[in-house]
Amino acid sequence: MRNVKVRLQPIVGKINMPTVLKTAVLPGDSSESLFVVTQVGEIFYIRDGVLGTFLDIRPRIIKLGASSGGYDERGLLGLAFHPHFYYNGLFYLHFSVAGSQGPGALTGDFESFKPNPCDPKTLHLKWMNRESQYDHIDTVEEWILQSNGQLQQRRTILNIRRPFLNHNGVNSLNFSPETGKLVLTTGDGGSGYDPFNLSQNDMEIAGKVIEIDVDANAWIHNPPVVTRFDELPVPIQETLTVIAKGVRNIPGISYQRFYDQYIKYVGIVGQDLVESIFSFIQYKPLPVTQIVQASIMNAEPDQEGFVNFGWRGWEGAFPTLFMKGCSATPALDEKTTAYYDDAVITSVRRLPPLTSYFHKDPRPDKFGGTALTGVQPYLGNGIPDLTGSIVFTDLARNEGSRPPVRGVLAYTRMQTDCKLNDFRVIETDYDFGSQSAYYVSLGTNLDQTRLFVGVYGSTKVTDFNQGTVFEIVQ
Repeated sequence: MRNVKVRLQPIVGKINMPTVLKTAVLPGDSSESLFVVTQVGEIFYIRDGVLGTFLDIRPRIIKLGASSGGYDERGLLGLAFHPHFYYNGLFYLHFSVAGSQGPGALTGDFESFKPNPCDPKTLHLKWMNRESQYDHIDTVEEWILQSNGQLQQRRTILNIRRPFLNHNGVNSLNFSPETGKLVLTTGDGGSGYDPFNLSQNDMEIAGKVIEIDVDANAWIHNPPVVTRFDELPVPIQETLTVIAKGVRNIPGISYQRFYDQYIKYVGIVGQDLVESIFSFIQYKPLPVTQIVQASIMNAEPDQEGFVNFGWRGWEGAFPTLFMKGCSATPALDEKTTAYYDDAVITSVRRLPPLTSYFHKDPRPDKFGGTALTGVQPYLGNGIPDLTGSIVFTDLARNEGSRPPVRGVLAYTRMQTDCKLNDFRVIETDYDFGSQSAYYVSLGTNLDQTRLFVGVYGSTKVTDFNQGTVFEIVQ
């Protein structure tokens, strides 16, 4: 793979944490505008070089960072425009609801859970008392840009109770060009190691990639707050299909046209070892009504062709491990299998990743990663060495270096020779000076010929106005 150098061209600065970057053509316009979503609840648009406010729902967003030292994974996490937005004005939001704060599903720090192979009770925890023991509620809403330019919330599509504050997904709403349906990508519910194994349980909403037929049963306006598919009314169940499970945390799904089909790309954030990018073309979705019916019959739905990313038994291409430290000789730290039974059960059904990269990597041309924050195919000609590649971002280099921190831009390619996919770092020329630069989001325009990256000076959402959005150019 070639060495690629790019320039980061600033578009807008001094904004809050950017979670979604994508373009759309506003009704009456002839060209695309870039939309920037911030975690705290703002949506800006940039048209002809001018920044404007599209929507501000900060009062609707849960109070962020108060219980976690400023770090948070909740907030405004998803924006998607209806395929016919130019004509019907419909768009969709995913966010964490103000006033919905709960005590959490387990006592202690939200990421403190670790399985103990010597204590079976830690391997098979159940999420009990869900109506009182939860962290917050996420909602998916339908909005409309009316002909008079006013924005209005039309209806709520889903209300989902979440056990912890982390792993809610980001860039979590996208429309499938293949089916025309809204796709919700949601993480396993949080903490560490998926303590309740929600991601592999077919009935749980957590840890899934879900298609929503927003054009069906549009009269439903007030869905109940749920955690499982069987808690939903049948008319809502009928609008939902599940296309994948085994998700830990996920920065969205992207699509690349390939003749008369679409390649789907999904990045899965790792636990302690590795970050992974998956791709698939063919898949067999499971209608939620079929999942619920199988449960009633005490049977398992037919999962031939169903996509399973393998979590929690597998972290990318590896059985899920956790580290046991050797204080005297850190180089001899042990890696112990966390969930052997889960790894065996999902070993045949899981989809192997397209490529992975490690949190620690001694190879001189690689990097140690922290968390995958975006995966996008690039089909443009403006950066010839990247044409046809899959570009991805990592939050920050994990190499034990001193501040300031730097995020990572890299790329991989689809292989036709059945070999494992390699990846390569993309060099950037921008001088961030003494400021940290966490790469928090990655986006494209409609035809995937332009790339945008969101950079933040902190990992804390309560450190305001430290964000810049760049275009990646030759």
